[in-house]
Amino acid sequence: MARLLTTQVIASTLRETAQLHATLPSAQRALIAKAGALMTKAIASGRKIIWFGNGGSATQSQHMAGEFVGRFRQDRRSLPSISLTENMASVTAIGNDYAFEQLFSRQLEGLAQAGDVAVGLSTSGNSPNVVRGLHAAKSLRVHTIGLTGGSGGQLAALCDVCICVPSAVTARIQEVHLTIGHLLCTLVEDGLASQGILARSRHR
Repeated sequence: MARLLTTQVIASTLRETAQLHATLPSAQRALIAKAGALMTKAIASGRKIIWFGNGGSATQSQHMAGEFVGRFRQDRRSLPSISLTENMASVTAIGNDYAFEQLFSRQLEGLAQAGDVAVGLSTSGNSPNVVRGLHAAKSLRVHTIGLTGGSGGQLAALCDVCICVPSAVTARIQEVHLTIGHLLCTLVEDGLASQGILARSRHR
């Protein structure tokens, strides 16, 4: 009986995440394309992509920054991208000396340049430090992208592009965010390659 229940849980979870991927609304797919174009333009102009989020979204931010700086599908030069959750000295100092809500806005103040792209991940769209970070990004003339769930929460009206996964289940939203992140990597690599500016790495 226990084995049957386990099998049912596995099957239903796989169906649920597969359905979310396969039925992502066309409007959200168009926003993924728009976000990819925004990132491509920024990098082509000598700017960078900045990622941030909490918990699982923090590690996804690091993952995506790593795909840009390292490599994804193509053998190419490193692309400028950072995650604001990587430097534990900065994270703990800001949290201790200021407030957790300032965790990302404070770093953006020191690191962001006009024309960069800031990507905030929040499954609810309401994480206070992500919201505050994106407000700071806009004041610095940084383009803003949100990856959220449901109807987007506060990020829906705040971001230049807000991509919402139509689910209220955190795990399912994060699974689709991972796919969206990989799609953005693909779009940027292909976009830069089509412009003839995606040179091979010189350090292999």
